[in-house]
Amino acid sequence: MHQYIVNAAIQIVPIVTDRHPYEWVDEAIGIIQQSGIDYEVGPFATVVEGKYDDVMQVIKNVNEHLYQRGCSEWIQNIQIQIRNNADITGLEKTKKFK
Repeated sequence: MHQYIVNAAIQIVPIVTDRHPYEWVDEAIGIIQQSGIDYEVGPFATVVEGKYDDVMQVIKNVNEHLYQRGCSEWIQNIQIQIRNNADITGLEKTKKFK
């Protein structure tokens, strides 16, 4: 894939009874924070922004972390916007509302 900036919304929905689902979500956000890519935590999803391969690696790392830590089940909703020949940023899409 190209090396332009893409952005993605990542939502984790733990299906668990062993602990509060927010605790699993917090761990997933921690993985995103440690990744070094730009992110913004929202009430329903965390938006990340970076090169395609970096964003996809973060998504993989979140799933691997949840698996390794023993989260019994989760749904991961992902939306990714990709522009073929240029960067696509969240600010570009939202600046007129700020």
